[in-house]
Amino acid sequence: MNAIFNKTIGEIVAEDFRTAAVFSKYKIDFCCRGDKTVEHVCEKKSINSDELVKELEESITSKNESVDFNSWPLDLLADYIVKTHHEYIREKVPPLTQFLTKVYKVHGERNPELKEILELFLQSSEDLLTHLKKEEMILFPFIRKMVEAKSSNQPMQPGHFGSIENPIAMMMDDHSVEGDRFRKISELSHGYTPPEGACNTYKVSFSMLDEFEQNLHKHIHLENNILFPKSIKMEASFN
Repeated sequence: MNAIFNKTIGEIVAEDFRTAAVFSKYKIDFCCRGDKTVEHVCEKKSINSDELVKELEESITSKNESVDFNSWPLDLLADYIVKTHHEYIREKVPPLTQFLTKVYKVHGERNPELKEILELFLQSSEDLLTHLKKEEMILFPFIRKMVEAKSSNQPMQPGHFGSIENPIAMMMDDHSVEGDRFRKISELSHGYTPPEGACNTYKVSFSMLDEFEQNLHKHIHLENNILFPKSIKMEASFN
């Protein structure tokens, strides 16, 4: 038990992503706030630590296959994030914006929280699209260059931004902002539960928002808990 109890949430999920489902069940943030230990989170949220650890251990020993992202080369992981998670955001933002706008116009008078949900999502989508460009144009190309230099045993020139820790810190700040926004959206939407008698567009909008947040959590986890710390470590290995 102590092996899990004293690890951070991010470390546990990085080692086996199947544990993410358990943390989600207990509403424990495994991406933006993955630097907290299981002990700390259990105390703060008044969670039965024995039950949580038992469920985590069961998820790890289950026969369901889990992709071991922790073993992937950094350039492959960066490419996967772009093709899977960046493209997901670009694909889902337009229809979600359309649906949420329609739901607010039709149901906003009776459900005033829809206005804030729409505003938060619009802010999030604008900032996320800018965030993706920064990663794709600045951070990820540098990571690929490091991997190439390491594999060919060549020296690595520093980036124009200084240490890679500088852009990574900016990206992690962005992640924290989005985590806070979606926690607020989830709260306003009562955990993405549409009101009784809601129309299909209302239901679909909340279902898509729920899926969007889950995808964002996995996206942030892969970066905060695996790609970023390993990239910092790789940069240090050139010195």
